[in-house]
Amino acid sequence: MTTVRAAAALLASPLDVGRDQAAREAARELSRAGYQHEPLFDRLQREISQFLGDLMSGGGTGGGGVRSIVVIAVVLAVLAVLLLWALRRFSGGRRTDSGAVFGQRERTAAEHRTEAERLAAEGGWAGAIQERLRAIARDLEERAIVTPMPGRTAMELAEVAGQALPPHAPDLRAAARLFDDVTYGGAGGTREGYLTLTALDERLRSARTGAAA
Repeated sequence: MTTVRAAAALLASPLDVGRDQAAREAARELSRAGYQHEPLFDRLQREISQFLGDLMSGGGTGGGGVRSIVVIAVVLAVLAVLLLWALRRFSGGRRTDSGAVFGQRERTAAEHRTEAERLAAEGGWAGAIQERLRAIARDLEERAIVTPMPGRTAMELAEVAGQALPPHAPDLRAAARLFDDVTYGGAGGTREGYLTLTALDERLRSARTGAAA
């Protein structure tokens, strides 16, 4: 920080020092050993500030000044777009990782049921419960009872499916809570919980919506 203040003071010095000479002196200060381990964020901030300063220094009121302002506006616009893209991607990633029913791999309802049965046979009740609810969700999508929606949570699934199948709405909400408990709440799965979801899966496979009935 001492060196940075020294460089800044040199640039702002009231002495009769030419701009080019002051820039060279500042560059010499910044190139000393103390800056070899400068944090990346500080370095980027310094370089961006220097870049913008160089643009403005060639300005004045002529065409160069107008060009500098245009370049700065373009740079700021690009940075804003990149920031919005990063925020949206981060938000989407969080939604997928914290609450969504399905993972990255897409499977059919039959494949989810097979995986659930395999995990149940091994005593992996939490994983079996997860796969059985995924089988329920995929089966409802395959039968066009609910519309597929990436990132849908278990409770959102229960609400949508419950509207299409009102008699099963309470059981769907209970299944969603069980899924969330074992997936995000740290609860251990049980054989009873898995059998409850299996029975619900079997009932829903033969269920029809009010319109279809």
